[in-house]
Order: sequence, then structure tokens, then C-alpha cells
Amino acid sequence: MPDAPYLIAAVTVSAAVTWALRAVPFAALAPLRSSKTIEYLSSRMPAGVMVILLVYCLRDLPLTASRALAPLVALTVTVGLHLWRRNALLSILGGTAVHVLLASMIFVL
Repeated sequence: MPDAPYLIAAVTVSAAVTWALRAVPFAALAPLRSSKTIEYLSSRMPAGVMVILLVYCLRDLPLTASRALAPLVALTVTVGLHLWRRNALLSILGGTAVHVLLASMIFVL
């Protein structure tokens, strides 16, 4: 069994490292808040992330297979809802619901 001072030192070092790992990002981001680059990225990244997710999810989808119907219809619904309402949450939830319904119906048939 380790000595009490060793255990106290181990707990102290662990607490200090944990605190530092949680505090450093906030301290590092403070000067970046007024940066033009960060402002540009914050306006462009959401669309970029969606495009990357779209390519990743549909990259292996065979367009001639019947299982391609659910993702393609869900994609169409998602884009349509977003163009109509300009609400990301509504678009994502609507597209997900359509995909789940169609995917479950295709596998039942």
C-alpha cells in the first residue's frame, strides 16, 4: 500500500492536470474571439460540416439498389425543409424521421 504523502501528491497532480486541461481552452480562445479568421470560419463551417457528412454518408450508396430510396428521399426532404423554413433543427429532425420511416417500411416489405 502506498504511503499517504504519495497518494496525496498523486491526487493533487491529477486534480491540477484535470483543471488545466479544462481551463486552457477557454484561456486560449479569449484572444481569438475578435479574430476575422474565426469570424469567417464560424459563418462557413456549419455548411462545410454538412457537406462532409453528406459525402461520407452517401459515398457507398448504390443508386440502383432499392435501399437507396430512403436516404435519397430523406435528403430531398431535409433540403426542402431547410430551403422552406431555414431552420436547421426542423430540417434535421424531419429528414431523420422520413429516413427512419422509409427504412423501416422498406425492410418490412
